[in-house]
Amino acid sequence: MHELATTLENWTEIFSGWISLPLTFILIGTGLFVTIALGFIQLKRLNHSFAVVSGKYDNPDDEGDVTHFQALSAALSATIGIGNIAGVALAVRLGGPGALFWMWVTAVLGMALKYAECTLSHRYRVIHEDGSASGGPMYYIEKGLGPKWKPLAVFFATCAVICSFCTGNMNQANTIAQMFLTYNVSIYVSGVVIAALVGLVIIGGIKRIAAVASRLVPTMAVLYVLGTMVIIITHSENIMPSFAKIFTEAFSLKAGWGGLFAVIMWGVRRGLYSNEAGQGSAPIAHAAAKTKESAREGAVALMGPFIDTLIVCTMTGLAILSTGVIESTSLTGAQLTREAFRQGFSFAPEIGSFIVNCAVLLFAYTTMVAWSYYGDRSIEYLAGPKAIKPYRWVYVFFNFMGAILPLTFVWNFGDIALSLMTIPNLIGVLFLTGILKGITTEYFAKEHIPYKT
Repeated sequence: MHELATTLENWTEIFSGWISLPLTFILIGTGLFVTIALGFIQLKRLNHSFAVVSGKYDNPDDEGDVTHFQALSAALSATIGIGNIAGVALAVRLGGPGALFWMWVTAVLGMALKYAECTLSHRYRVIHEDGSASGGPMYYIEKGLGPKWKPLAVFFATCAVICSFCTGNMNQANTIAQMFLTYNVSIYVSGVVIAALVGLVIIGGIKRIAAVASRLVPTMAVLYVLGTMVIIITHSENIMPSFAKIFTEAFSLKAGWGGLFAVIMWGVRRGLYSNEAGQGSAPIAHAAAKTKESAREGAVALMGPFIDTLIVCTMTGLAILSTGVIESTSLTGAQLTREAFRQGFSFAPEIGSFIVNCAVLLFAYTTMVAWSYYGDRSIEYLAGPKAIKPYRWVYVFFNFMGAILPLTFVWNFGDIALSLMTIPNLIGVLFLTGILKGITTEYFAKEHIPYKT
């Protein structure tokens, strides 16, 4: 049995590495294509995005489940996660400071990609008899491209369900359990508590998920960003040198073309996996927004990579670089970020550790909650509404199992499922770009009058 487990781990690790390289180029290429096709919408319409999120266009009588802000919070709760803490540290450690520049590039392209997939998701969503909404790549693939494309839609939804159990759930629970294990809390106790807390929220569906996310996401993001701001201010003399390193090493050939390629790949891959642009998960959350204007929700969605990568990931990177822990220690991942906060809060190292621990806990928890919604919309598409409640209970059970099991295989398997989700989603986006341009042109040609209660 042990040999079988080792073999499965090895094969999934090889396949995960094999598929990630071409997928990275496909994601970047599609992001660039959409950016050009929509006339750099992420730059032109960012101000409009802030206006929509502020609630000035919210009409409570529109069809849907949640407000624009709640939809964005639900989507961000899945993307702002462990990757913002451990993923950035890994990219900077293995790719150097220059990797941050390439994370920024993916974020800018990812903003256009998020706009595209979330606008299409909202346009092709289904409103049920009870007024609830279902949407996502599976719907715009089938309804937008036609019934003959349904096998591709089914493939996406199947991968989304698998990914919800693995990447969105079990490994997050394991991260929390391992963190509490350092405080001598049994992984079984952690597993029961985590599963119960997740179950209390997800059994209530998207309205409860969005309500919790709209409170927790801003709270955790503000707490974390304020912590990094303290570090940056107290190490202000190192900020400009840190930016200099980021820009010079982003194009440095001191390690040859192979070294430059490694820097680009680490930045691009960590950026893409941090904000999940093009992977088809966020469109499921944004389809539930209350609005008649699909492009309006797309404008909200493009803020996701802006907040996740350009703000939160950048702050993590600057905290690591400005404190110098990248040179003074051999740590990597979340441990490197925690050490940066400990040294950054030299006047009270415990506070630095506490902030990172809280961020890990809240980031992982909200990711688990959000991914349950992605999974239940996908299982509904595959097996109908009767499958939703059983799915949620199974999800809670897998949450407990994630806390107590070694997860190397689960991480690899989940990464593969997440990668495979991206392929049908990008096919749908590319083939529907013409329709997308029409939706965009029509919307921004209108006069946008704020809704008044």
